[in-house]
Amino acid sequence: MIGQTAAADPYFPDNGDPRYRVHRYELALDYRPGPNRLAGTARLSAIAGPAPLAEFHLNLAAFRIGRVLVDGRVPRHTHRAGRLRVRPAAPLPPGAAFTVEVHWAGNPRPVRSPWGGLGWEELTDGALVASQPVGAPSWYPCNDRPADKAAYQISLTTPSAYTVAAVGRLLTRTTGASTTTWVYEQAAPTASYLVGLSIGTYRTVPLGDPDGGGVPQFAHVPARVLPRFSRDFARQPAMMRLFEELFGPYPFGEYTVVVADEELDVPVEAQGLSLFGTNHVDGARGWERLVAHELAHQWFGNSVGVADWQHIWLNEGFAKYAEWLWSERSGGRPAHEHAAAAHRLLAGRPQDLVLADPGRKLMFDDRLYQRGGLAVHAVRGALGDGAFFRMLRDWTARHRHGVVTTGGFTAHAADYAAGPLDGLFRAWLHEPALPPLPPAPAGGPAA
Repeated sequence: MIGQTAAADPYFPDNGDPRYRVHRYELALDYRPGPNRLAGTARLSAIAGPAPLAEFHLNLAAFRIGRVLVDGRVPRHTHRAGRLRVRPAAPLPPGAAFTVEVHWAGNPRPVRSPWGGLGWEELTDGALVASQPVGAPSWYPCNDRPADKAAYQISLTTPSAYTVAAVGRLLTRTTGASTTTWVYEQAAPTASYLVGLSIGTYRTVPLGDPDGGGVPQFAHVPARVLPRFSRDFARQPAMMRLFEELFGPYPFGEYTVVVADEELDVPVEAQGLSLFGTNHVDGARGWERLVAHELAHQWFGNSVGVADWQHIWLNEGFAKYAEWLWSERSGGRPAHEHAAAAHRLLAGRPQDLVLADPGRKLMFDDRLYQRGGLAVHAVRGALGDGAFFRMLRDWTARHRHGVVTTGGFTAHAADYAAGPLDGLFRAWLHEPALPPLPPAPAGGPAA
């Protein structure tokens, strides 16, 4: 995998195992909403790292483990504190391809984190998965590190009254006497935290352009909120066209929106899929900036992922700036007015956040989003619009489906500048004090 790293994540050293990488997950799941009962089989196709692999681990919450196999043979294994440790019968040679099969069952629930429960969430009628950053082990065994991207096939059987939305393209939907099996394929390399899933009673509607061109877009929405949703998301196809113009081609085969029949604190992006709550649908486009934010993550955060969580500003800063760009190009306030408002907000907050290394405690602090957007705005002002948008399109093209770091981005951006950017990056990314508001860019977003 291009850009993958082979070190433990500094913020979550217990999540993921850098001694191997997964090429593909095949998940076969059976879920019963009433008792909140999940049974599954996972088949992982993996590759050992440069050293002999005598032992490896997967992250998995407190389920009952059934059979575990490595290359069809029974290994020794233990399962404690969210780690499934596996010791093959013989060490795997460096670079060896191998398969792991795990059977598990139980009642899925969110895993604990500093931000509350993450991952599988049982709803009043159905379930959803929102895993960022470490919730994926709440429902399947995985190498839970953002740099380990893999393809996924997800087969989920549930009562036929429910619609299943998952990452990727729907391959088949097979209905039996009382249950339906949905099979989705996400061929693009996907981080474990971006494997989204929703189970509910939804109406499914298209969101693409009327002429049928462009990226296929769909939505799964509770019937009672469909009139409001139709207004709130009406401009998403225009957003898609704008972001393709500014950021480059959409990196996946389709884009799906789910409105869960619950109120959610914030929307959550997944690979080619975004999850919203009913509270984000007001019929007045009151949350349209979040529609833009989640769509922009498909380029920044999903296709171009982070090597580890230290670099999260590369996800959130660019998604925040995409909100401002959409406003600027759709008749709203220009990006510089949004930047000025963000700067005023940050000026009244504590100056203790280092954007390039916020620490686990502050990685989802609102200041990271606002300052990240301001840092992108500063780069735009320094480069000029023509060079800035060429730089963005080249960034998403060169690192499509890979992972990146802050250092990689600053080196990339410097190639498009007429003069050195060291001072700008030092002030915005590596020092806690808030720099002055960047000057307004000359002109609008040029192609």
